[in-house]
Amino acid sequence: MPQTAPRAGTWQGSRPRWWSELPLIAVVYAAYSAGRLLARGDVSTAVDHGLALLHFEQRLNLDFETPLNDLFTAHAWIGIPADFAYASLHYVVTPAILAWLWKRRRAADYRLLRTWLLISTLIGLIGFTLMPTCPPRLLEASHGFVDTMAQYSSYGWWGGEASAPRGLGGLTNQYAAMPSLHVGWALWCGVVLWRHGRSVWAKAIGVLYPLSIAVVVMGTANHYFLDAAAGAAVMGVGLLLARPALRLAGLIRARLGAARRPDEAAGTTTAAAPGTGTATAGTAAAGTASATAANGTSNLNVASNVSDKCETAARERERIPRQQGRDADGSRSGDSGGREAGAAARSGRGGETATAGEGAAAAAR
Repeated sequence: MPQTAPRAGTWQGSRPRWWSELPLIAVVYAAYSAGRLLARGDVSTAVDHGLALLHFEQRLNLDFETPLNDLFTAHAWIGIPADFAYASLHYVVTPAILAWLWKRRRAADYRLLRTWLLISTLIGLIGFTLMPTCPPRLLEASHGFVDTMAQYSSYGWWGGEASAPRGLGGLTNQYAAMPSLHVGWALWCGVVLWRHGRSVWAKAIGVLYPLSIAVVVMGTANHYFLDAAAGAAVMGVGLLLARPALRLAGLIRARLGAARRPDEAAGTTTAAAPGTGTATAGTAAAGTASATAANGTSNLNVASNVSDKCETAARERERIPRQQGRDADGSRSGDSGGREAGAAARSGRGGETATAGEGAAAAAR
């Protein structure tokens, strides 16, 4: 069976089309945003989770968010750029690198990295649902944290409710802090730049960008250190699941393709049915012609043998003069029968040729 080359745009190693990629990414991001809203949970539960994380960090001296928040609050030249970075880079840098991967890198690399990002995002959504967490900036003032987004809100487009634009704070879930996908997405960007960036600057940014975002989310009091660590862990799990997810997607595509092929084959058979009779008739006619030709060839050989016998008999009669007169009529009959048999074989009269040949042989004897 001939092998058909895959068409451009199919699964076998070709670059995904943008009109199929954009809806996929949009659906996952919409599910992520909607899930954050639906996973608000109970405020008291979220506060309890936040205090539990803070007390655990304090026992282990891991509460890096406390000195960083003091620094960002005391120095506006640090706090204001940090607020801008928190409110924008998360939504700008990640899509830009994803588009760059789609445009410039191999299709296999893009699929793996895109799948890694999407799976990690969905895992983070599960974390928001199972463990709503109050960020440090929403704890009571006695814990020593200041909301820098509210402190410097006059410099940007955000209000006092996370990084949402003024008046749209109700469209975000302020308790979706564990894990920190700000850190997770930044880590993804850093790995991509380090792995696929060609310049030293790209690799340097790949190292500095996730580290800077981790400092920003803690200094602005939007996340605990453990939130940032959990964001990195989620990306690690997503990376482990990316290749199995791609294999599963390929298996599903293959099964769907195999399910479609019998239907297409049935349609092809049905379309060819009216011509089947013609083909059969043509095949039968060809077979009849072949059989006739074969029969004619066989009879021609028989006629040749008969003619040879008749010529042999004539030579013997020359050696025996007494038999020449007696067998003259028979010889002429044999020669005539042989010639008629050969002519009949050449004209395709198989049955008559055989009869003439037998008669000639009998007359010769």
